[in-house]
Amino acid sequence: MRSIPGRMAAVALAGIALGGCGGGPGGAAPGEAVVTGGVLTFAADSEPECLDPQVSAFDSTAFVDRGVFDSLVSLGPDGAFHPWLAERWTVSPDGLGYTFFLKKGVSFHDGTPFDAAAVKDTLDHAVNPKTKSRYAASLVHNYAGATVVDGGTIEVRLSKPDAAFLQSLSTAYLGIQSPKSLRDNAPDVLCTKPVGSGPFRLASWTKNTRIELTRNPGYDWGPATAAHSGPARLDGVTIQIMPENAVRFGALTSGQVDAISNVPPNSAKSAQGSLQLLRADSPGAVHALRLNSSKRVLADERVRIALQRGVDLDALVQSVYFGQYRRAWSLLSPSTLGYDKSTEGSWRYDPDMSARLLDEAGWTGRDAEGYRTKDGARLTIRWPYSKQLVREQRDILAQGVQAAAKKLGIAIDYVGEDTGQFTQSVLGGNLDILDTSFVRAEPDIMRRMFASTELPSTGGGNIFGLKDAQLDSWLGDAVRTSDPKARADLYARAQHYVLDHALVVPTYIPGALVGASAKAHELRFDAQAYPTFYDAWISGHGT
Repeated sequence: MRSIPGRMAAVALAGIALGGCGGGPGGAAPGEAVVTGGVLTFAADSEPECLDPQVSAFDSTAFVDRGVFDSLVSLGPDGAFHPWLAERWTVSPDGLGYTFFLKKGVSFHDGTPFDAAAVKDTLDHAVNPKTKSRYAASLVHNYAGATVVDGGTIEVRLSKPDAAFLQSLSTAYLGIQSPKSLRDNAPDVLCTKPVGSGPFRLASWTKNTRIELTRNPGYDWGPATAAHSGPARLDGVTIQIMPENAVRFGALTSGQVDAISNVPPNSAKSAQGSLQLLRADSPGAVHALRLNSSKRVLADERVRIALQRGVDLDALVQSVYFGQYRRAWSLLSPSTLGYDKSTEGSWRYDPDMSARLLDEAGWTGRDAEGYRTKDGARLTIRWPYSKQLVREQRDILAQGVQAAAKKLGIAIDYVGEDTGQFTQSVLGGNLDILDTSFVRAEPDIMRRMFASTELPSTGGGNIFGLKDAQLDSWLGDAVRTSDPKARADLYARAQHYVLDHALVVPTYIPGALVGASAKAHELRFDAQAYPTFYDAWISGHGT
C-alpha cells in the first residue's frame, strides 16, 4: 500500500478589494482583530431544488451544503488533497482499493457519532437507484462497495482505477450524511432537512425566500486547509433568495445584506467606496452550447460548424459581461487540470465559412423572412431553457446568439419553460441546444458529458446519447491512468475533438463574482469556487 497525498491543478483564486479593504479576499484591515458572533446575510441568485447532496446536481445545492456537510478529504488551493474527516489514506498498488483512517470524536448534528459505517452508508446512498442521483452517482461510477474494518477504518473498492476518485470525495456532493437520518427519513425529508456534521447546521428553509444556517457549537474537525480551527466564527448565515440582479445588488449597496452572489457585470465597476469585489474562476466545464449531434437538424456536422463559426463571441461576450467574464475557447476552464491552451484562437468567427457550409448542407432556399429552407422546411433550431434557472445574464447572451444566427438564415426558437417542462424537454430529447456549465476541479467532467455510458438514467450528463468510440477511448483512458502527462495529452485530444466536430460552442468562462460590504471578512472560496463561511466573520459583532 502507498500513501497518496494527491495533486491537482491549483485553482486560480484572485481576490480584488475595491475601496481600500485590505488583507486579501474579504480580509481584515491591518490591525483589525477577528471577532466572533453575528449573522452574515448573503443574497443568492438561485435556490437549491433539494439539499440532499447525493441527489441534486445544482451549484446552489453544493454552495449551501458545503457549510452543512464535511468531506473525507479537502482539495486546497495548492492543488493537493488534505485531511478532513479522513486523517490519512492509502491506495493499493492496482488502484482499486482505498483505505481511509478516520478522525475520532466527530458527531453529526443529530448527535449520531461519525464512523466508518456512516461513510459506507453515504456512498451506498449515492449509488442506490432509489436515490435517483443526478450527479453524485456519476462521481463514484466505479464504486464497487465498501467494507467497515472497524469504527475508524473503511476500505473502499473500485471496479476500475479512477484518477478522479479523491477529487470526487472532496466535493460537497459526496458530503457525509448522518446514517440515522438516511435510515429514518423519507426522500422528501432528506431533501429539505438533511443532517451533516459541518460547521453549520440547517435551521430552516423557507422556499423562494431564505435558508437559515446556525453555528454547530461543538465543531472541532475542520479541514486542514481552513484558516482556523474550532467552531465557525459566525453565529449563523442567512441566505436570502434574490434572483433579480438589480434587487440583489441594491440590497448590497443599501446595506440590507452583507454579501451577494453573481454581481451583475454592468454594475461591477460601480462597486466603489466601501464595497469589495471577490473573484474565483470556476474550474470544470465553461458555459457552452451543447449541440444535439444525434438527431434533428444539428445531426449534420456542417450545420453545427456553421452555427459555431457564425457567432462573433469576442464581441458578444464583451458586450454582455463588460470584461468581467472572459470569452472561452475550450470546453474546459483554464483553471482546470488538463486545459489545453492551444485551443485558444483555434476556431474564430467566420460567417463566410458558415454560409458556405449551410449551402453545402442543402439549406439554399429562403422564406419570406429571410430564413434558410430545404424542401420547404425552415432551418429552425429549438433551444429551451428553464426560466427559474437563468443566471449570469445567460438569457441576454442567448439573444445575441439568436440574432447572429438570424443573419446566417438560421431561426433559433429560444423557449422559456418552467422547470418541469424543461426537464421533460431535456430527458425527452426535444431540443437542439442545451446551454450548461458545470463546476468541477477535475477534467473527468468531460467523460460525464460525452461518454456513451454516462446517460441521464444512470446519473450521467450525456444528454443527447452521443456514441463516439474515439471519445469513449480517450476519456476512459484518461480517468484510468495516474500519469499526469498522459492524462493531459488525452484531455487535449478530447478538447480539440469536440471543437473540431462542433459538439459544443464554448462561450464564456464562469466564476464566482461576489460583492461584499466592508464589514464582511475572510469570505473564501473552496476549490470549486463556491463561497464558504467557516472562516468568515463580520465587524461590529461578538467578542
